[in-house]
Amino acid sequence: MIMELVVEGGKPTEFKSDALIVAHFEAEKGEKPKTTKSIDALDKRLEGLISASLSSGEFTGKQNQVLLLHTQKMKSPRLILVGLGKPSEFVPDKVRQAAGIGATAARSAGSKSAAFLLDSFEGKTARQELARLIAEGATLSLYEFKKYKMKDEEAKELAKLSILTEGDAKELKAGAETGEILADSANIARDICNGPGNYTTPEALAEKAKEFAKKYGFSCKVLEKKEIEREKMGGLLSVSSGSHQPPVFIVLEYSHGRKAAPIVLIGKGITFDSGGVSIKPSRDMDKMKDDKGGACAVLGAFVAVARMKLPVSIVGLIPATENMPGGSAARPGDIVKSQSGKTIEIITTDAEGRVVLADALSYSARFKPRAIIDLATLTGACVVALGYEASGLMGNDTALLKQLIAAGEKSGERVWRLPTWKEYAEYNKSEVADIKNSGSRGSSEAGTITAAKFLEFFVPEKTPWAHIDIAATVMNDRPKPYFGLGATGVGVRLLAEFLTNSR
Repeated sequence: MIMELVVEGGKPTEFKSDALIVAHFEAEKGEKPKTTKSIDALDKRLEGLISASLSSGEFTGKQNQVLLLHTQKMKSPRLILVGLGKPSEFVPDKVRQAAGIGATAARSAGSKSAAFLLDSFEGKTARQELARLIAEGATLSLYEFKKYKMKDEEAKELAKLSILTEGDAKELKAGAETGEILADSANIARDICNGPGNYTTPEALAEKAKEFAKKYGFSCKVLEKKEIEREKMGGLLSVSSGSHQPPVFIVLEYSHGRKAAPIVLIGKGITFDSGGVSIKPSRDMDKMKDDKGGACAVLGAFVAVARMKLPVSIVGLIPATENMPGGSAARPGDIVKSQSGKTIEIITTDAEGRVVLADALSYSARFKPRAIIDLATLTGACVVALGYEASGLMGNDTALLKQLIAAGEKSGERVWRLPTWKEYAEYNKSEVADIKNSGSRGSSEAGTITAAKFLEFFVPEKTPWAHIDIAATVMNDRPKPYFGLGATGVGVRLLAEFLTNSR
């Protein structure tokens, strides 16, 4: 983690830091490498060290390429070159990626401090936005989850990160602060999502929500089991019935300078999912602590919005429970009455997320929302459909979905729209209840879409609604440019970007 992130003005040739991180674009086909004035000045001081690396092909500027050079002519003993790829293929997320790679390379080399030369990143992006992207990518990349490890004597930490410019440093500070807030908020979500089921119980999740609400200035109310029973949330009670851990229903509210109808954010909070009686295979069941990823995203988004003081009105709803196969657990074939009064035939207890979300969707009606967005690690079928590069997006309002797609592109948390044609509702028809919680028996056709159609059945009438399936994006099993292993905090930056532009 970064202990300090600052924006500073000064000449890179005279700046003192353990490592100076410099970005460089790859040459377009048939062209010679182009360098910026800042790189030319560095190269001159280093007597051609950078140009020699370029001409030899050792470093070309290819996207996410990194090269560490040792300097003897500057106050910064290390120079780290990072590639931005070809200018014609540039998108802002490549700045995040380069920043993440540069920061982790500096830490791996043993640097205690590092400075990004912002002027080397300049191209098609405004300077304040560059500062935001650099701060965001670097802060995300330096996150590690080591809460339960004994002290590692060999651990390396980057104590100070600077964004250095020869231009006006003051104009960059707001961008850098926003980037740091977004990444810190996502890292909060990652910390909770990475938490094991024996520590991050539903009640522990509620305590975290109370803690952050008090710290950052939004309200938090927690409904415990008796209140959940009074609300007749049969879906949440059914899923929780096999666990010794009592369920909770968390209600968050934030309003800053606006009293309009709120946007309701709903996050699935299954703190551990065994599959219940329809138990999952033992392989990879340890990863089912991530089934609270939607809840973590909503909580992280509230932290980001409150810290940025966005003039929006939002409500957060988090139904939280374990899904366990205890003696009192729900069974396949059970019929459950949801909070709305609609009945659900349980085909499989491993399709529990949609059952608890049904109660949250119905509960949201009392806030008279102008829109509802739910996030959930809902279906393995979404991984089959989209791989690990995007979250699935479905809903009933084209304008809302377009806004989320645009927010996904800008935040780097991409979403891809899947159809929700009325024909898919037929897959969820039950002979004995109003709806069943899984499609055709023994089948997985359109599993992601039919899960969304189930949720749509409980959306308050005439309310714009979007569902984001984050099953594929909630965790990394291999490092990426600004994400290590484990939880990604997906949804936090997406929601914050959406809310920034939905006033």
